[in-house]
Amino acid sequence: MKAYVFPGQGAQFVGMGKDLYENNPLAKELFEKANDILGFRITDIMFEGTPEELKQTKVTQPAVFLHSVILAKTLGEDFKPDMVAGHSLGEFSALVAAGAMAFEDGLRLVAARAMAMQKACEMNPSTMAAILALPDEKVEEICANIDDVVCANYNCPGQLVISGKKEGIDAACEQLLAAGAKRALKLPVGGGFHSPCMEPARAELAEAIDRTEFHAPICPVYQNVDAMPHTDPAEIKGNLIAQLTAPVRWTQSVRNMIKDGATEFVELGPGKVLQGLVAKIDKTVAVEGRQ
Repeated sequence: MKAYVFPGQGAQFVGMGKDLYENNPLAKELFEKANDILGFRITDIMFEGTPEELKQTKVTQPAVFLHSVILAKTLGEDFKPDMVAGHSLGEFSALVAAGAMAFEDGLRLVAARAMAMQKACEMNPSTMAAILALPDEKVEEICANIDDVVCANYNCPGQLVISGKKEGIDAACEQLLAAGAKRALKLPVGGGFHSPCMEPARAELAEAIDRTEFHAPICPVYQNVDAMPHTDPAEIKGNLIAQLTAPVRWTQSVRNMIKDGATEFVELGPGKVLQGLVAKIDKTVAVEGRQ
């Protein structure tokens, strides 16, 4: 069985999607439609901007979403997923690719999500850090005893990202290194995503999601909040709202997909981050990517 997976923020690079735009008429049409919807030429930043311009949350999130979704659209009838999943922002790409919502609606939601997260970051100065080579349980135990710090991304065994207020992250990194972590690396992100620091953004995004029409997807979508397959539009909406302040259970999602029959994973979108994570979670499955 084939699983398609979609990357999140951080996978972007200057030049992403340019070949698609230049060589595929459908891709060009969708990119131009996106420029109109967003009210600025995001393609100019994606194809020829600076890394700094591309790194702005309000640009990064729609850019990664567009690259992934348009790739899926250009596959046409060759896009036949048995299951899909996306990492954080990538969950929106997965839902649009699987037909749970329209391209235009997905883009508007992603743009709204990016702006809401940007505002939340300004209201609550916060950050994230990657913790390497320490068991998840140990990271959870230490974070549970530090105010305003939570486990945010379960990326693969031995790689967990924590999130929260800056002082708390500093204290957690110190304690985690003392407990035997190989590295505690602060990430160059705008704020503490997937933590209670994003509560203002969650409330704002909930209104936008509630107003958006969702449909049953063409295959199960394994959602971040519980790592389980979903096809019911109401459940999908609820999980998508919860996602902003809840951890991304990527390790658990991939394991559940494999348990449910996935033998091949295809990453659609910029970079190769998810291919690397899937290979670390289970070396027996086939992994490939398309950019």
